[in-house]
Amino acid sequence: MRRIIVVGCQGSGKTSLARNLGRKLGLPVVHLDVLYWRPGWKPSDKASFRTRVMEAIAGDQWVVDGSFSGLAFDLTLARADTLVVIDRPRWLCQWRILLRSALDRDTTRPDLPEGCPEQFDWKLMQEAWRYGTERAPEIEAERLQYGPDVPVVRLRRDRDIHGFLESVSTGTED
Repeated sequence: MRRIIVVGCQGSGKTSLARNLGRKLGLPVVHLDVLYWRPGWKPSDKASFRTRVMEAIAGDQWVVDGSFSGLAFDLTLARADTLVVIDRPRWLCQWRILLRSALDRDTTRPDLPEGCPEQFDWKLMQEAWRYGTERAPEIEAERLQYGPDVPVVRLRRDRDIHGFLESVSTGTED
């Protein structure tokens, strides 16, 4: 595993897993939120975002945090050797979003771009609530279209995530 994509609902733990995988395997972590969002939570135009993504994944080793299906998943999936899907209950994702928006309010996390502090976002909460019925099927359809042969690891519980992290090899034999 040298080119890994981690996808899942907002609040599912994908950023933490991506960061931990990068640390354990010695791989750079590409946070798609950093490439997409401009200061003040302004979205990028599609062409410039795709260019930044292509530049970020030009190397042979990386962990991508997020899918941005419909915008860049085709680019990352075409180069990936592993897709990790975190499938958590939506109540848990909602709770985690609320918790981080309260505890980290107005701070900038390393997985967020400059000028985009953590904040409560009702639209994000709604998107997270509908993730399983709206976004997950879109991501799966793109997976089948652009990367049907990319191995998929599905993680549902904390123990699945911890077990997966423990199982990945730090050697170059992968």
